[in-house]
Amino acid sequence: MFPEAHGELDAKTPFQLLIAVILSAQATDKGVNKATPALFAAYPDSKQLAQANLSEVEALIKTIGLYRSKAKNIIKTAMMIEEEFGGEIPRDKQLLQTLPGVGRKTANVVLGDAFGIPGIAVDTHVERISKRLQLVKQSATVTEVEEKLMKVVPESEWIVTHHRLIFFGRYHCTARAPKCAACPVLPYCHFGGKISSK
Repeated sequence: MFPEAHGELDAKTPFQLLIAVILSAQATDKGVNKATPALFAAYPDSKQLAQANLSEVEALIKTIGLYRSKAKNIIKTAMMIEEEFGGEIPRDKQLLQTLPGVGRKTANVVLGDAFGIPGIAVDTHVERISKRLQLVKQSATVTEVEEKLMKVVPESEWIVTHHRLIFFGRYHCTARAPKCAACPVLPYCHFGGKISSK
């Protein structure tokens, strides 16, 4: 259904992608893409963002949810990249997660989309689809979803599968009013099966 699925955050460099993904937590990609052009024009790299004034960064991203804590996180992240990693984004999942505002999902997105390092980032869409298709139990944690998908999907397909699941969840199997009647995987779907049998 979505052979051309890809990350929808706008960024010109791995650093900008990292910042955009941090900002996207509990926010939409569209909302982030509206705020980042001005942010990246003012602070295009870690060196400049590390020296930024907090209130100026807050003003640039105030349309994004949790903007105050995110502003602090992205400045601290830029400082750590400069001071601890020589201005380079670490290409290691554990090291990336030492940066403020960076969890497993963000680390996997950045490693995959910026550096081609295989991983499956589990966001709200990936988690919902995995549970609806009964790939995991309803009670499964985000980490359990990630581990299960890594077992059933070939490693060479991890990055693109993550994007295809997001597109499927964002544009077809939505949280509310999923398009079950026109779904090619309805026979495998516990959730859709309940709806279609009513």
